[in-house]
Amino acid sequence: MEDAVARAKAYIEAGAQGIMIHSREKSPDEIFKFCELYKEFGKQIPLIVVPTSFNQVYENEFIEHGVDIVIYANQLIRSAYPAMRETAELILTNERCYEADKKCMPIKEILNLIPGGN
Repeated sequence: MEDAVARAKAYIEAGAQGIMIHSREKSPDEIFKFCELYKEFGKQIPLIVVPTSFNQVYENEFIEHGVDIVIYANQLIRSAYPAMRETAELILTNERCYEADKKCMPIKEILNLIPGGN
């Protein structure tokens, strides 16, 4: 914790635009402790968390502890991978992609995501 606080102060002094704090712990306790200490030395820049491990915390709890930005860094790719694997298995099993169509977003919807794509 001492090292994290010292680095945060050094980064602020060096001109950092934000401080990101992370933990491998499932409990948010050390994150919240850092937030308390961070408030004490005068928050000058945004405090950012990446709650991959301590994922049970609601955004409002982070806000109450002084967090400005919450980054969900890998949840979308981690949730997409099982869907891609299942689709690949359907294609391999059936030796065609027809059976996988029910798992896919319609091409028309994808084109609507792209500006000027339709």
